[in-house]
Amino acid sequence: MADARLTAVKMLLKMEDSDSYSNILLDSVLSESDLNDRDKAFAAALFYGVTERRLTLDHVIEQNSNIPFHKLDKAAVAILRVGLYQLLFMDSVPESAAVNESVKLCKRLKLFSAQGFVNGMLRSFVRNGKKISYHGLEAADRLSVEYSCPKWLAEKWLAEYDINNTVKALKASIGKPPVYARVNTLKTNTDDLLEELRKEKISAKKYTALDNCIILEKTGDIERTKAFRAGLFHVQDISSQLCCLTLRPVVNETVIDMCAAPGGKSFTMAQLMGNNGKLFSLDLHDMRVALIEDGAARLGIRIIDAKQGDATKYNTELPQADRVLCDVPCSGLGVIRRKPEIKYKDPEEFKELPAIQRRILETASKYVKVGGTLVYSTCTLSRAENDDVVDAFAEVHPEFSPIVQYVPYAGAENSFKRTYFPDENGGDGFFTASFRRIK
Repeated sequence: MADARLTAVKMLLKMEDSDSYSNILLDSVLSESDLNDRDKAFAAALFYGVTERRLTLDHVIEQNSNIPFHKLDKAAVAILRVGLYQLLFMDSVPESAAVNESVKLCKRLKLFSAQGFVNGMLRSFVRNGKKISYHGLEAADRLSVEYSCPKWLAEKWLAEYDINNTVKALKASIGKPPVYARVNTLKTNTDDLLEELRKEKISAKKYTALDNCIILEKTGDIERTKAFRAGLFHVQDISSQLCCLTLRPVVNETVIDMCAAPGGKSFTMAQLMGNNGKLFSLDLHDMRVALIEDGAARLGIRIIDAKQGDATKYNTELPQADRVLCDVPCSGLGVIRRKPEIKYKDPEEFKELPAIQRRILETASKYVKVGGTLVYSTCTLSRAENDDVVDAFAEVHPEFSPIVQYVPYAGAENSFKRTYFPDENGGDGFFTASFRRIK
């Protein structure tokens, strides 16, 4: 496992020096490595685990170091994080291995002066019972350390929601996220799909709270399965499925998906439409448009017309639509468990988003015919990007009436605005708001 640990440390250092998404960096590095499958899995677990728990680990380092954190060598910090993560969160790794292999990593990275420091800190931490001290921390600081969440985010959610929902969201942001899939009702049904997956030794079961939804467990490379290649399902989180069910497209309608790539919502909507009608799936980038086209072909969907286009600019070539889905680019604070690097971004990066989201919603509204439905959605938990955007839209557009769209899901708010917290349904954090054009 020594090479797996070294690979994880190198990926963590690369991640710190770039704006890469964790999943893209991981796939790129592991696809080019000589590690066997077992070591690749271990390297991935360390890489994701340390990325997810970084603030907790750094708190432990600060509590146990005589040297100020900002003066520590970056590579030594990465090695300590990997060592501490094994000690705190990987029961399968012996304490001695976590310590000894961390010291060896110092040698392999030529950090000879750091060997004694790393060895001493990790051994002392083990001797003291591997305890994390929260002494003297106020609520937001405590949540920050306990759930490896930046203090600004803990303060934001405490102020905008409440302590219960904040803790729900933070608990759900840690750990391996569940994998859900939407059954392709154009080709199969839930029971038959589960039987096909069973034949391929893929562990899966019905998600009983939502029709045509399954939970995938211990999937391996799911895209290599016969069932996937045959287009019997596509991977899609519950909350994303609920977003499509909120728009509620039906047979022979004209539908526009404003920011569609990689296409999951378009695929589900096409299935709800029985593969009859017109569905325009737009994205800014040509390469991502190709992803939509490839997915539609695999699933046997013929009604999707994937187009490149800027969602902030009105396209006169698009028709008036019965239903428009406006799933806008957002801060992604509802999907931290899938992309843990999001929480380490500077919140200043998110300040321009509401203006972009308002422009996209404004443009989307122009495609909705009288009597048509408009749904705005995000995968974030942020009043500025959710409630404030739709409230501002409603204020200046009396021709759009807020409506409560029924969704076949217990616990959905009886409101035109719905906030889904991650722990509520097992899905990602999500927001939807629904309108009907009345004139």
